[in-house]
Amino acid sequence: MGYDFAQLEKKWQEKWESTGLFRTSEAPRKKYYLLVMFAYPSGDIHMGHFRNYSIGDVIARHKMMEGYDLLHPFGWDAFGLPAEGAAIKAGVDPEEWTLRNISVSRSTLKRLGISYDWSREVITCLPDYYKWTQWMFLQFFNAGLAYQAKSLANWCPDCKTVLANEQVINGLCWRCSNEVTKKDLVQWFLRITDYADRLLEGLDTLEGWPENIVAMQRNWIGRSEGLQIDFPLKDSPHKVSVFTTRPDTLYGVTFMAMAPEHPLAKELVKGTPQEGAVLEYINKSQLKKEIDRTSTVGEKDGVFSGSYAINPMSGDHIELWIADYVLASYGTGIVMGVPAHDQRDFLFAKKYGIPLKVVIEPPGERLDAATMEEAYVNEGVMTHSGNFSGIPSPDGISAVSLAVEEKGAGMRTINYRLRDWLVSRQRYWGAPIPIIHCDKCGTVPVPEKDLPVLLPRGDIDFVPKGRSPLEDCQDYIRTKCPACGRDARRDPDTLDTFMCSSWYYLRYADPHNESAPFDREKVKTWLPVDLYIGGSEHACGHLIYFRFFNKFLEDKGWVPYDEPTLRLFNHGMVLDEKGDIMSKSKGNVVSPVRLIEESGVDVSRLAMFFASPSDKEVLWSDNFIVGVKRFVTRLYSFFMETGEDLFREEPLPAFDSLDSEAQKLMIATHRLTKKVSEDIERFHFNTAIAAMMEFFPLVEGLQEPDSVKAFAMKRLALLIAPFAPHLGEEFWEHMGNRESIFRSPWPSYDEELLSRDMITIVIQVNGKVRERLVIAQDTGVEEMERAALASVSTLLAGKEPKKVITVKGKLVNIVL
Repeated sequence: MGYDFAQLEKKWQEKWESTGLFRTSEAPRKKYYLLVMFAYPSGDIHMGHFRNYSIGDVIARHKMMEGYDLLHPFGWDAFGLPAEGAAIKAGVDPEEWTLRNISVSRSTLKRLGISYDWSREVITCLPDYYKWTQWMFLQFFNAGLAYQAKSLANWCPDCKTVLANEQVINGLCWRCSNEVTKKDLVQWFLRITDYADRLLEGLDTLEGWPENIVAMQRNWIGRSEGLQIDFPLKDSPHKVSVFTTRPDTLYGVTFMAMAPEHPLAKELVKGTPQEGAVLEYINKSQLKKEIDRTSTVGEKDGVFSGSYAINPMSGDHIELWIADYVLASYGTGIVMGVPAHDQRDFLFAKKYGIPLKVVIEPPGERLDAATMEEAYVNEGVMTHSGNFSGIPSPDGISAVSLAVEEKGAGMRTINYRLRDWLVSRQRYWGAPIPIIHCDKCGTVPVPEKDLPVLLPRGDIDFVPKGRSPLEDCQDYIRTKCPACGRDARRDPDTLDTFMCSSWYYLRYADPHNESAPFDREKVKTWLPVDLYIGGSEHACGHLIYFRFFNKFLEDKGWVPYDEPTLRLFNHGMVLDEKGDIMSKSKGNVVSPVRLIEESGVDVSRLAMFFASPSDKEVLWSDNFIVGVKRFVTRLYSFFMETGEDLFREEPLPAFDSLDSEAQKLMIATHRLTKKVSEDIERFHFNTAIAAMMEFFPLVEGLQEPDSVKAFAMKRLALLIAPFAPHLGEEFWEHMGNRESIFRSPWPSYDEELLSRDMITIVIQVNGKVRERLVIAQDTGVEEMERAALASVSTLLAGKEPKKVITVKGKLVNIVL
């Protein structure tokens, strides 16, 4: 029979809509909150979106069949640079561009049949949402966690706006990939550093998060215990502070290096012979990429400031240099140079003829500074360190720290790589910052009753010019102070789009609430998120920010839990046939619309799933469609040509009464159920589909009894339904069922039956045993190899095997 996918998909999507299959229960008995990262509406959705959202849809439908009441919503991250940049390029108003794209993308997602509850859709650029983003900002402000300060900020000359540290990737803008510079501006910040320890501690509880994401966050927060030491400056009222984790090397300091952006850098050289050279160096350093400045590879340069610091313990005079390998954003913006015991300092000192002083020696050995070819960086015994000479260097850390504190020259402290979150943007397309500046009252928050502060509409030149376009909207800027009633000015900046995305998961629980961001009881019902699906590129941005928001809201009594999501899954990127990431700028995007129009939704989904494990990259090719389409066409014909009478409920005969072929099919059916169930939990959709493809010929080949054949076909329909939902529904209906297949329970399997023909095989990598797998005795060589490769995929880390040696029923040896 012909597989008319267009008619079939239309039929079932209309039925799902009319029956409210995906509507969220107001009183869930067994809740499951499945969240996918919402989309930037800068154009129609692409294959990356298609893969991400289809992965989530498989899990959602599987959970429905497991008896869960689902919250599976969707929305749009509609403010910010991505949408505004695309609108400017197209020469249209950002709101018009954004809402038009949302309409197109929403239509595409509905054509894909994704199981979203569209009644809970959120759009962050609409006042009913950004009113509460502004409300969130005010909660931070009222708690003393939002503040304004002049700061050297990351500046993107192309986007003409500041960027948070997390939005600078290897020295480049996260959106346009152009080089980021520095600019001194008054900005708004959130004190995320106040939550640094709690953000770190929470990582230990995130058992359902990928290890690499947890590690990236831990490194980004970067907690270090050490000593902050004050060094007086010679012939100056100033002193400079450094943070070090190696107080045991304090007596070996022979120079200090200050970041070019440090406020003292220019002041110290004012009117001195060094001023010209230092200012020239500072200007030159600002043109360098941050990644080049901090790289451990290559020579480091600097310029002598002409000033000297005084070591508070030894009294030594120490040259003070300006060096761009030091960043103002880390520690105090000044580091102490210990060239005998730090390789970067060693190379710097050798280049500029700065002396070395050995203060740590290997036990029982002597080091000569004049003959050292590299820094000695290991533990040892302290030497040339006053009263501390002769003690082990690990003990010296605490001993020197105590002595510095007793002398009043410093104190033990904790330092973080994490910096306060810069949240103001000099752009039009964002939530206006709800602050009023009054000459008499100072910085005044907009009263909550006056929210939202609406973004002005009309004839506005929203092209960025290095300052907020809202500054030119005098009707917007001019206002009255809510405290004293005098003339005042609105803050001209808008909020970082990550402010909008840091709490959207909460709004889904109560999206139409007009009196609060959400009802606390509804959040208590649905939260935390059970599974969050999205890209790993958000590891040190959004995924830190929304954890910070959640902890703050817990402190304020708005949420009853510490972490926002129990489990996180990162899907792999979709690449073109050349291995490049698909993007509109490269012109290599494959549209899912073309695929579904040519082959249908279910074939496109199955092909995408079959192409690669869900957490790995997909090197996309339309060739994936060909084999899957052949399988689906054959499967559809077989089901639809089978008479409905076959599916009348009949008891299954006792297993031992069946002939060998029927027994084989029964065991294979239970084996398939176990495999697909486990593969869904592990996101190994590719092997689940491969197993169904291998199972199908067994069903085709069985002649009798009808009850066993019907049992196998029903089971196959249930198992394929989350992956190919329209086909699953059609098969289920053809079997005589009236209710949706997704209202049917997920099938179980008989472990005792499976044990009858199971064996254990050994998996080796380069001859070493790495894994043991329990498989069916009659498992083919190809399936053995697939299972073996999947079982050690983490160990392989993307490496392609040189060859795979398989001994059927015994072992698989993967040779790298």
